[in-house]
Amino acid sequence: MDFAFSDEQEAFREMLRGFLQDKSPTAEVFRLMETDEGHDPGVWKQMAEELGLQGLLIPEEYGGQGFGFLELGIALEEMGRVLLPSPFFASACLATSAILDAASDEQRAELLPALASGASIATLALVEPAGGWTAHDVRMEARPAGEGFVLDGEKVCVLDGRLADLVVVVARLPGSEGGDGISFFAVRGDAAGLSVEDTPTLDATRRQSRLVFDGVQAECLGEPGAAAEALQRTLDRAAIGLAAEMAGGADAALHMAVSYAKERTQFARPIGSFQAIKHKAADMLLEVELARSAAWWACWTAAEDNEERSEAAHLAKACCSDAYRKAAAENLQIHGGIGFTWEAAPHLYLRRAKVSEFLFGDPVAHRARLTESLGLGA
Repeated sequence: MDFAFSDEQEAFREMLRGFLQDKSPTAEVFRLMETDEGHDPGVWKQMAEELGLQGLLIPEEYGGQGFGFLELGIALEEMGRVLLPSPFFASACLATSAILDAASDEQRAELLPALASGASIATLALVEPAGGWTAHDVRMEARPAGEGFVLDGEKVCVLDGRLADLVVVVARLPGSEGGDGISFFAVRGDAAGLSVEDTPTLDATRRQSRLVFDGVQAECLGEPGAAAEALQRTLDRAAIGLAAEMAGGADAALHMAVSYAKERTQFARPIGSFQAIKHKAADMLLEVELARSAAWWACWTAAEDNEERSEAAHLAKACCSDAYRKAAAENLQIHGGIGFTWEAAPHLYLRRAKVSEFLFGDPVAHRARLTESLGLGA
């Protein structure tokens, strides 16, 4: 079998890399970190109208590009390479996957065209103050009210929650537990009773929010209480998409370290000629290449909806989390004292790596689930 990317996919990557390097240089990342929006609306519009990126995963019948998860993975990898400050991951990966997995045809036709065009931004609200990224951890209940439902409670770690025009909320029917009663609910970002509070995190390039629901009206996506499998597919795609993004960041950290080691001199020699630096770079290369392989296998299983999708998601998220953290840390160490300064980029990659490591489950949790799914547990 040929596991290489097609010529069209490679051309897409090359075009996208040039676009992102132009729109998201380090200086621009620093600037956007200090703005209220946290991203550039003009670039968001270009991404939608000129490149169609927001609609990569959305079928053509709903206004999207009709591509698969491999193309989305390429986009996420290249965005992770430049630390693009953008709600793309929250909207085009998380929320879009949830709607595709759970919503009815009528609901898809209503919600997806605005997401594909970039006219609307969406996000996914899953985790609660008690923590946990699985269906069993969901405690928020949705009370039937007339033709819809009412939500009360809190959601935390909501990516780009303040920017969202649409929030896809994971909640359960009253009296249910475990995977039973799990549902997705659509809530307008300006709905009455919904308050949004920014949550400071280590990574200022990606905003997170705390959402408080006080009698918020919501529409159930699909059949009430029947979204356990849809949630698992959405979580798998979330982990895989984040793994692809982390692989891009890790590769960027590697190249940044190697480039600096060639330029920085000590004792009249480039520091890259020292054995200790060579060993660091070699170890980084091994970690990054293994992580990219895991990420792209996982993207393929998501694109094909392969039976190994969940196992691939666990493996990729764990592997890419470790590789990104190590590559970012070694990059900072190779840069020495300058790497710790606010003006330099290495610490931005380390911050992104540390926060991404714990989104949708840390490596320990994913390895435990992988072990369990393979029947290797004690």
